[in-house]
Amino acid sequence: MEARAAAIAAGEAGELVWLLEHPPLYTAGVSAKAADLIDPDRFPVFESGRGGQYTYHGPGQRVAYVMLDLTTRGRDVRAFVAALEAWVIGALDAFNVKGEVREGRVGVWVERRQPGAPVREDKIAAIGVKLRKWVSFHGVSLNVEPDLGHFGGIVPCGVTEHGVTSLVDLGLPVTMDEADEALKSSFREVFGEVVEAEPPPLP
Repeated sequence: MEARAAAIAAGEAGELVWLLEHPPLYTAGVSAKAADLIDPDRFPVFESGRGGQYTYHGPGQRVAYVMLDLTTRGRDVRAFVAALEAWVIGALDAFNVKGEVREGRVGVWVERRQPGAPVREDKIAAIGVKLRKWVSFHGVSLNVEPDLGHFGGIVPCGVTEHGVTSLVDLGLPVTMDEADEALKSSFREVFGEVVEAEPPPLP
């Protein structure tokens, strides 16, 4: 990912988005606090260098690594993060899920309403990016059907007063392929046309 971002910055490669799943692991962003790693022995922990704090990645979660050239897209970090949020919100809309953003909280949130109970807000997608020479890397993660219990080993993104959810947890039997199609369609609306690329060979 970093090699590709460097090649994009040097004009030697085109923009690229990877859609993938990780094995169960925790990643620490540059703002991660040691106290937020509640169960350090549960899964491997990786120092990622992206923005943000601790998060979980694992099967059933779509991770999108976004390597885009902001020199050609406007050098505006806030606008770029807002575009990533709009991308995820557009994808959720395909499943009639209302994704929302909240002041002071990065990511995409959904309201949970139960009769007789206060409204609850859960995070359904996390965002953590890094820029180098105005090329982005890292990106977003959308919870399709991960084991939500695995978030219990950390304080996700440093937020204690809200929970996490997924499309399946919301009662929507969405497959990863369906989530990918929604993400691709919404990406076109927010960032422009895409061309399908072959996955890179893995070592």
